[in-house]
Amino acid sequence: MEEVTIIGIDLAKRSFQMHGARPDGSVAYRKKLSRGKLLGFLAAQPSCTVAMEACASAHYRGREIVALGHEVRLVPPIYVKPFVKRQKNDAADAEAITEAAQRPTMHFVAVKTEAQQAQGMLFRTRDLLVRQRTQTINALRDHLAEFGVVAPQGRAKITQLAGVLEDGDSGLPEAVVELGRLLLERIDDLDVKIDRLDRRLRASARENEETARLMTIPGIGPITALAIQAFAPPMESFRRGRDFSAWLGLVPRQHTTGGKPRLGRVSKMGQRDLRRLLITGAMAVIHHASRRGEISDPWLARMLARKPKMLVAAALANRTARIVWALTTKRELYRARAAA
Repeated sequence: MEEVTIIGIDLAKRSFQMHGARPDGSVAYRKKLSRGKLLGFLAAQPSCTVAMEACASAHYRGREIVALGHEVRLVPPIYVKPFVKRQKNDAADAEAITEAAQRPTMHFVAVKTEAQQAQGMLFRTRDLLVRQRTQTINALRDHLAEFGVVAPQGRAKITQLAGVLEDGDSGLPEAVVELGRLLLERIDDLDVKIDRLDRRLRASARENEETARLMTIPGIGPITALAIQAFAPPMESFRRGRDFSAWLGLVPRQHTTGGKPRLGRVSKMGQRDLRRLLITGAMAVIHHASRRGEISDPWLARMLARKPKMLVAAALANRTARIVWALTTKRELYRARAAA
């Protein structure tokens, strides 16, 4: 087999398209291998760069290939698309991955460790259960509202609906009472599982030095801190805090031409879970400050005096992302700004 300097792999479930390129960029070979033969083929190759799209199984494959002595580069799929020539097929995708990975200004995704992926699974499992509980609560409220039983919104108000279902003189049909109790049992079961995962999250956050440092920032709790550790790339890969907030999609979308800047709404690029958690934490900080009636942060006080709360929350989330980058790279704890 002819020596190559970079191999592009288009990942799939059962077959993998390979594209080998020589040092001058010319095509050395195009091969299609089954899943079982991939690692054996790469083990027989001299050490080179292996490029793949950053997808669901790319991190596992990346760890396996790094163990063989190769350098792995994971390219975001959105950056690969411009290099696809005309027709869309596996061979064209593998060639596009190879071309994109050779660009000197290309941004790559760091290969995640098993611990990071396990933390990510813990977070997403909890998020799934919370959404299922919300769906079940909404279903119970909607079904009983059709029979004239209305309760205020909120998880804590479900006890009112439970009391109606247990009341023998409620006038509800027997089938409705039976199905309502079934939904209540489902909600209770989800509560137990979510509480169990919450305890695991808090314990993991307390034991880890990095997450404990992040939790000193207002608006960041154990869930957000663990999500940052699981989903965010190494902070050293960003030159400054604004680059990290831009990666999260918390900076204005730019459409500048002819030297005239045009800034729009936030770009909403990058990791949506982290962006959602940071904005939710910012709203919690704003509500807490509003309830107290006294805002110690002078920047936040000036923003709330002249801007809507949701806009201030996005700006505060942007600032929080920059603080996360600063504390992580400098290994420091958060110090609140004193009021003037």
